[in-house]
Amino acid sequence: MGTLNLTKDEMAAIKAIDEETVRALIDKCLQEQRIYPLRTLQLERCGDFVAARQREFDKALSDLGEAKAPKKVADMEQRARRAGSNLDSAIHQMMHRAKAEEEERQLFFVDDLIMPPHRFDEHLSVYVSYRWRKAVDDAWAHGSITFTHEVETRPDYLIPQPKRKPSAAKQEQERQDKLWREWEYLKMLALGSVKEFLKGGGNGTNIPKTFNAVADSYSRGLNNHSARFWSS
Repeated sequence: MGTLNLTKDEMAAIKAIDEETVRALIDKCLQEQRIYPLRTLQLERCGDFVAARQREFDKALSDLGEAKAPKKVADMEQRARRAGSNLDSAIHQMMHRAKAEEEERQLFFVDDLIMPPHRFDEHLSVYVSYRWRKAVDDAWAHGSITFTHEVETRPDYLIPQPKRKPSAAKQEQERQDKLWREWEYLKMLALGSVKEFLKGGGNGTNIPKTFNAVADSYSRGLNNHSARFWSS
């Protein structure tokens, strides 16, 4: 699954939405105290962000329907209205994002479908491919960059140690989990860095083939600036 770009199906679902219709159906849901009127729009197809806000709205409506005491009803009604407003805001944000992505894809695209390795070690790497052009009439140019990072292996003595030493299998699983989280973070930074560079008008020919992520001088781990290859 990608982390940077909307999928083709998500893009189509978002573009098909009429905001006035959504707002009218949210009001109808509040009146009926149930999510059913919104179901016809299949908002979950718009992506996880919208789907999560819809689930919160559904839960708030359900709690409102079960409330009995006047104060509880008033509190739940306020909560349901807030959840409905959050859903409306999420849809608006996704429509804005879809429009922006559509415009950006005329000039550049960063492929975010990156598969993790089967097994991790302390030498992490993320391969990012992309395409770009200076004008919509130009031919596409293609490129790639590999981000690397050496994970700090020294134990953190600030973390309380277990009284009983974990088994070798348990230790290895914890190691793999830690490296997976670090790899995911490196991937997020790498994708965001390439997109930021191209979105800012950077020339794809100036992106290096490899870049060793800059570790934080204090923690020796990654931070938000670790993958900014153009400012190293």
